[in-house]
Amino acid sequence: MDKNFDFHKTTMPASRKADYYLCCLDSSVFIDFNSSPDNEISLIRISFDGFGCCNIDGKAKNLNLEDSQKFIQEINKEELNQIVITELVKKAIRINKELIWTYALEKYELIENE
Repeated sequence: MDKNFDFHKTTMPASRKADYYLCCLDSSVFIDFNSSPDNEISLIRISFDGFGCCNIDGKAKNLNLEDSQKFIQEINKEELNQIVITELVKKAIRINKELIWTYALEKYELIENE
């Protein structure tokens, strides 16, 4: 892991519904996730300081079942393992990158330049 994103759990107002909320990079990026009835995790929204909020709910690809289980185990811990959560968040972003603003992902280094 090259960069410390310092992911941590957060809350959002009722108007921004999701099952799980993460924040990183000194509260400049907020990432929301939902869990399907099959307990598969999907990224539904990501907001970036300076760019706004990118909603991808309904179009997002889920993490596979194994990664979804890892995500749920990690998010239920008091303190997140930064290596594990970073890998899972970046994987969720990578499989949905065509739905998210590339320039924002690159600015915040949440995806590698290809």
